[in-house]
Amino acid sequence: MPASSAASTHIRPATAADIPTILALAEATWEPTYRFIISREQIEYMYRVIYTDASLQRQMHEQGHQFLLAYTEDQPTGYASFSALDEAGLFKLQKIYVLHSHQGRGLGQQLVEAVEAAVRAAGGHTLDLNVNRHNPALAFYEHLGFQRHREEDIAIGPYWMNDYVMRKELRA
Repeated sequence: MPASSAASTHIRPATAADIPTILALAEATWEPTYRFIISREQIEYMYRVIYTDASLQRQMHEQGHQFLLAYTEDQPTGYASFSALDEAGLFKLQKIYVLHSHQGRGLGQQLVEAVEAAVRAAGGHTLDLNVNRHNPALAFYEHLGFQRHREEDIAIGPYWMNDYVMRKELRA
């Protein structure tokens, strides 16, 4: 990434006050991410379950999800969230989305690296994530050093997510 692009991008922790920004980014990224992978009905159902003000409040305050927001030229362009899965240093990358207009510029990699740094700072050593088995982002995660750990089928309401659980051991 050119230095000028890197200088104009920053990532910061998000708070509950940032929920409207997260919702706006989700609205712009959710459907384009999944339109070729799952049905429109499943996209709409899952979006309504995951992306409401109340749901994001629960994720932040009850489920321990920490959100990061990425800004490019002072405009929000992506976000990620992660949480601890257990006391033994296993964490999960819960979400990562970058505006389509900003993909391919290293922003997703920067978000993953920021999550990895936060996980290490919290004493974590392993980072898992779920990715749909048909999601083209699979290659992105493999490029960043994640490896397929196992397959997992998850019921979400009347629908199923057919995922790989990918894992990366983090170096100190």
